Amino acid sequence: MQPTIPLAKFLPYQLSITSNAVSGRIAQEYRQRFGLSVPEWRVMAVLGDSGALTQRDLTQRTLMDKVAVNRACKVLEERGLAARTPNAQDGRSHHLDLSDAGREMHGQIMPLAREMERRVFAGFSAEELDAFSSLLLRVRGQVGDLDGDTIDSRNFGIV
Repeated sequence: MQPTIPLAKFLPYQLSITSNAVSGRIAQEYRQRFGLSVPEWRVMAVLGDSGALTQRDLTQRTLMDKVAVNRACKVLEERGLAARTPNAQDGRSHHLDLSDAGREMHGQIMPLAREMERRVFAGFSAEELDAFSSLLLRVRGQVGDLDGDTIDSRNFGIV
């Protein structure tokens, strides 16, 4: 049996808490300035990039739970930041898109998001950022490749 490793040295844990720390800090800004939660902002960001999407598409693109996506969509609609239209290809679903007010807010948030990104990564060289981005893409690809695999935690020495 392999020895266990401390949780702090477990890379998926490090990735998760780092992501939570960055998201939490950025979310604080979004909440204070725009009254948006992280799921609401993520939905707005995807819609701002992609245009109208179904909630199923939003769930797939954000990798958030469908309940969180549904709640975020509902809040954005209630605030007049997004609007639903019927889905011509599937009468059971709707498309959600940013309203004019939502696009205006998205336009205000993106410069803030880019500034926060600049501040978080200020101590990194361009080469380090390129390498970091490439590594994150590889990790994401590897996770996708694991979908068909059966994972047994006993093989990893994880408690």
